[in-house]
Amino acid sequence: MDQITFESLPIPEIVLKGIRDADFKYCTSIQEKTLPLSLSGKDVAGQAQTGTGKTAAFLITLFTRLLKNTKPKPKGKGVTAPRALVIAPTRELARQIEIDARLIGGYCQFRIICIYGGMEYEKQRNQIKDGADILIVTPGRIIDYYKQKLFSLKELEVLVVDEADRMFDMGFIMDLRYLFRNCSSYHKRQSMLFSATLNYRVMELCYEHMNNPVKVMVEPGKAVVDEVTQVLYHVGLHEKFNLLLGLLKKESGEKVLIFCNTKMWAERLESLLKHNNYVAALISGDLHQKKRINVLEDFKVGKLNILIATDVASRGIHVDNITHVINYDVPQDPEDYVHRIGRTARAGAKGTAITLCCENYALHLERVEQYLKNKIPVEWAEEELFLPAKEGAPPLKRRSPMKTGGRNLVGKPNPRRNSSRPKSQNRRPSPRPHR
Repeated sequence: MDQITFESLPIPEIVLKGIRDADFKYCTSIQEKTLPLSLSGKDVAGQAQTGTGKTAAFLITLFTRLLKNTKPKPKGKGVTAPRALVIAPTRELARQIEIDARLIGGYCQFRIICIYGGMEYEKQRNQIKDGADILIVTPGRIIDYYKQKLFSLKELEVLVVDEADRMFDMGFIMDLRYLFRNCSSYHKRQSMLFSATLNYRVMELCYEHMNNPVKVMVEPGKAVVDEVTQVLYHVGLHEKFNLLLGLLKKESGEKVLIFCNTKMWAERLESLLKHNNYVAALISGDLHQKKRINVLEDFKVGKLNILIATDVASRGIHVDNITHVINYDVPQDPEDYVHRIGRTARAGAKGTAITLCCENYALHLERVEQYLKNKIPVEWAEEELFLPAKEGAPPLKRRSPMKTGGRNLVGKPNPRRNSSRPKSQNRRPSPRPHR
């Protein structure tokens, strides 16, 4: 079947110019299914993973809707009334939506404001007071300003909720319901909601606050996974860091995002990589917002080519040209695996996802593969891929190193690899399981 182009859809020329600037030509699966419905004015509940193009889908609809409705907006008594509200669970995601909105809507001349915590309170307060057509927000800070009666939501024409499942996971659902209750009536606005899963609680939210939403689904993981070259290495915990060093040397010069399951091991990995002369940084939930922005910017422009993150901290990381995602740990939640590898192979590009499976997380692998409905291709690392780490590993910050039955966890080579036995006897067993 031929791919649908944006040019073939009823999108205003002024928006198409922004789409061309973004170098978009053909619709992704979620865009093909969403845009014909949303551009006709229907409410949409979309199931789509990170990296599938859902942000462009709702932004194109939003701009098209606002451009069509040119009637003057009523003025409140000193209270501004935004025309569109986009709600995201994390600061990073809100900022990325703002960047995309300014690109796609660059010719529309709408005033766009992004509001989130961790930045100058008074500055953002004054921005809202000055008025905006489009608010892109996280729930907490915007509710604070709303309760100060700085703006009204009763004139909203478009309401968007992105990554609704994470709103539940991160404890924002009460804030979200509060915003819904104070918005314009659902039959007076167009609403769009996107989520990695359209489970019962998400759909309940849709039916409560949207106008007969049409369910749009892209098979979980398919759109992302198909574009990513996946590789799985089985490795002992005591050799995991040595294998990582070998993989980083092999892929030298590439932009790499590394995922750990815990913040403790993310911090540990950052210290170990720096100790081994790699330029690496960690993005974590307790990092000051300005520092987070600076780290992400360094990663985007290439000052930093290795970024380490946990699943929670990584939400909203949208960086082009990430060539490799390395799962230092197999994620406990299969959906997180798809979210992780979706950080590469964005916008039609190719990418590689490497997973290191040790004994600590081997049980999670089966759940991931069941979710994917496929086995992840296995490669067996040769001896040369295990590189020795520098002596004198730095201590963990604020924590004691994990004890695991006396195993070496600081990246020193396994003593048996340095034995006097011939190399041919010092290799892992040759039989390969059939995958």
